[in-house]
Amino acid sequence: MDIQLVKKLVQLVNDNQIGELKIEEENFKITIKHKDFIAHQTVAAPTISNPAIAPSPIALNEKIPTSQEQTTPTGNFLTVKAPMIGTFYRASSPDKEPFVKVGDSIKKGDVLCVIEAMKLFNEIQSEVSGKVVKVMVDNAQAVEYDQALFLIEP
Repeated sequence: MDIQLVKKLVQLVNDNQIGELKIEEENFKITIKHKDFIAHQTVAAPTISNPAIAPSPIALNEKIPTSQEQTTPTGNFLTVKAPMIGTFYRASSPDKEPFVKVGDSIKKGDVLCVIEAMKLFNEIQSEVSGKVVKVMVDNAQAVEYDQALFLIEP
């Protein structure tokens, strides 16, 4: 299965609010779950394997996030974590100012950054009000699911 077909399947799931799509063929399995699909289990999303092409299959076992952004207390700070895999950008374009800087006061709903995934730019909004203490990722850096992005002092 080529990457273009995978992209079309992801788009199909998103456009039609399909909770889960599973495809199993002879040497190929893929499971795609919509980000708003509520599940209390660990999900293999997407798992692609083809022994004839790659010696080790790609496997992404991750828990479905329950909101656009996850925050976890760390001492007196909250950690804003990446809700997806992609490329982290501090501003909407290279010639614009960053959405937030260290020392900025933010309120719930403010855009903190964008993460580009599959040519889509996803705004990451704050779930809390507070002050930005630290930006933990460099601009244009690849980020993993659940990776720490910001420290916020509530």
